[in-house]
Formats: sequence, C-alpha cells, structure tokens
Amino acid sequence: MKVALLNKPKEILISERERPVPRENQVLIKVRYTGICGTDGKIFDGGIPSNTPVIMGHEAVGEIISGHTNNGGVPGDFVIIDPVLYCSNCFYCNRNETHLCENGALMGRDVDGLFSEYVVVPASNVFLLGDKINLKMAPLIQVMTTVLHSQNKANIISGEVVVVLGLGVTGLLQIQVAKALGAKVVIGVSRNPFKRELAENMGANFVVDHGIEAKKKALDVTGGRGADVVIESVGYLSVLAEAIDLSRIGGRIIPFGIYATMEGKLPFYEFYFKELNIINARAALPNEFTECIEMVEENKVNLSPFITHTYKISELSQAILHLDNPSDRRLKVILEV
Repeated sequence: MKVALLNKPKEILISERERPVPRENQVLIKVRYTGICGTDGKIFDGGIPSNTPVIMGHEAVGEIISGHTNNGGVPGDFVIIDPVLYCSNCFYCNRNETHLCENGALMGRDVDGLFSEYVVVPASNVFLLGDKINLKMAPLIQVMTTVLHSQNKANIISGEVVVVLGLGVTGLLQIQVAKALGAKVVIGVSRNPFKRELAENMGANFVVDHGIEAKKKALDVTGGRGADVVIESVGYLSVLAEAIDLSRIGGRIIPFGIYATMEGKLPFYEFYFKELNIINARAALPNEFTECIEMVEENKVNLSPFITHTYKISELSQAILHLDNPSDRRLKVILEV
C-alpha cells in the first residue's frame, strides 16, 4: 500500500508498505479521503514537533474492510476516524477526559497517521457516517469536533454575542456551530472579501474588517459592553490581543489558533482588569463526533462550500505548500487516496 511518510521536516517520501493486519478490538479501514489542515503544515515544516519518520495525517474517512466498531460498524460501512488515541486507564481517562490521556497520542504526529491507503485503528475510535453525508466533505467533521469541543467548554448559550476572528476553515465552522448552539449574534472578522462573503452565507449576522470596524460593531450590538465570547481562529498573538480588546468585562476568549511562537506582547492589564476567562481546547471527546455527525445530518452545519482543492496522495508536498498561498480562493484541501 502507498503511504506518505514525513522523513524529516520538509521532506515527504511516498513509499510502499505491507497492508496492516488488525488485532483484537481493531478495525482495518480503506481510506477514501483525508483533509489537510494548518496543523499538518506546521508538522511538515517542524513548527510542531513530531516523531519523525512518521506517516502524516489525522483527518480521514473510509470504508471498513475488516473488524467491527464499538458502535455497530461492520465491513462495508463508511466511517470517520478519531485520531486521538487514549489508554482508558489513566487519571484523565478515568475522568472521561480521554483527549488529555497521559499515555495518549495524535495519529500523524506522535504515531503513524492517516495519509495511507489502509490504516488500522482501535474500534473505539471509529464512528459511522450516515448516508446523508457526502464522503468527500466528511473529513471536515474531525475539524468540526474540535470546534464544538471548544464551544462546549466555553458554554456558549442562547442569546449571547460571539465574535469570530479569522474566517478560514475553522473560523467559518465556528460561526456555524455558534449559531447552531443558539448564539443570538455572530460577528465574523476578516480582511479577505471572499471569506467575508462565505461567512455571510454561512449565517454570520455581521461581517467586518479587523481593527476599528470590528471594535465598533462589537460595541454597537452589545450596548457598549463588548462580546460575550471572542474566538481567535488565526493563531497570531496580535489577533489574540484584539480578542482581549473586543471582550466584555467577565467575557470568555477561545484561543483556537495554534501558536508556534514562544513569546510576544499582549495587553496583560486589560486581561486582568476585565477578569477574562481563557478557554483552551486541544482536541475533542468521542461523544462530540456523534454530535457533529448529527448536526451535519440535520443541516445545522453546511460543509459543501469548504472543499476548494483536491490532490492525490502522491501530490502531498504540493498540497501542503498550497496552504501557504493565501492569494487564491482556498479553503479546505482534500487528499483523494
């Protein structure tokens, strides 16, 4: 079978391996589509450390070839894979916080991942996809689970005002999930006209530029208080500083972007004075896969506008480099395996 191996930072080798054989409580899956995200780009260039050499990839859907899942999946069923591995026995797993497992790993970073024609995964990490979900779009559900997890942690409730800074794939998903959870007003913030238009079509009540325009809108819709929840979905400390500025006193901030930098400036006095809650989210819980699948099936979240580019697995290096090209109308890049 063909695999995409990150031999060392910025060096991918397309090679052949023997098809894996599942053991007890494992499932063999023929991968159909995988997604490429910013995390993959940072693993590729070394910004996020990985256990190289390693097969990359952590967003995938495919068909069960052999084995049975814990939720009734059998050979022939189409499924999505949860790439977060856990032991079920440690302090965190016993608290039902399997995504924080002391002995856990992320496929595609710590252990071999999903840029592969066939993969073997634990039966507990596989979730059935209904007939209503387009298989090519389905890798986005893995991304959506982390979005939902962050908003569940922030306890976004009906009637709140939410600002989303950055309207890439995760930012656009944050808008739709916040609306599905009952947010009264969602403000999308981006400098990109293409993404602002998408945000409007995906349910944002207002779409504005960063800076003065975003501050004015957040104050206008809240009677001068500022937003209840601000989601930073870019990964720059300067945008996190903007999130602090847009939040109301006692508000919540979700720093959803991944920060590769080790130092930077933030308005720490404002952070103190506003008594802000910073709510970080690293991964998702298993039940959030089921919740996200149901949201998509019920048309509460629309995945169809996201897929803009498709590559073959042999073109992985080119596909990852495409992530660094913000000049085109790129959103989600998908690998067809």
